[in-house]
Amino acid sequence: MNNWSIDDLQKTWHLVSKLHEGQKYGGEEEGLQIEYINHIGSVTFEIINALNHSPALNGDLAVKCALLHDTIEDTEISFEKVKVLFGQEVANGVSALTKDTTLKDKSAQMEHSLSRITQQPKEVWSVKMADRICNLYAPPYYWTNEKIIEYHKESLLIYDTLKEGNIYLANRLKEKIENYKLFFK
Repeated sequence: MNNWSIDDLQKTWHLVSKLHEGQKYGGEEEGLQIEYINHIGSVTFEIINALNHSPALNGDLAVKCALLHDTIEDTEISFEKVKVLFGQEVANGVSALTKDTTLKDKSAQMEHSLSRITQQPKEVWSVKMADRICNLYAPPYYWTNEKIIEYHKESLLIYDTLKEGNIYLANRLKEKIENYKLFFK
């Protein structure tokens, strides 16, 4: 059900680009700083590709949630603003993809987030798997081996929890998790 619109994608991309302007993340080489919008694009590309393999997915919901997945967590936009601009279903999906930082323990944040994601449509599950796929290329240069191993373990939890949401993305995620072991030091 590839019912997403390129015009909506362009309009949403413009908004997301402004919201994430100036944000960067560390690359695999020391000193490398990558514009955060590249991550948003990568997750969206994963979803658009998955739509070719998953015709039952609501492309509009999946693409919008992919584009917006980090906005509530990492920018000044609120749940209410996302709801006004994109509707309740998208706002609920983006909210479920947002970590609850009032929970101080990182593993509790992830378990809570996954619990909320599983209450959403499968498109939201797909975005979380796509997000993790994109985060499993190469760890930032400053991560310790312990952090890399913990991230691998957390990725397995995501896979185990969400694999029924989209078989194509689950298989991609499983492959990326396996390949991530190459980064163990």
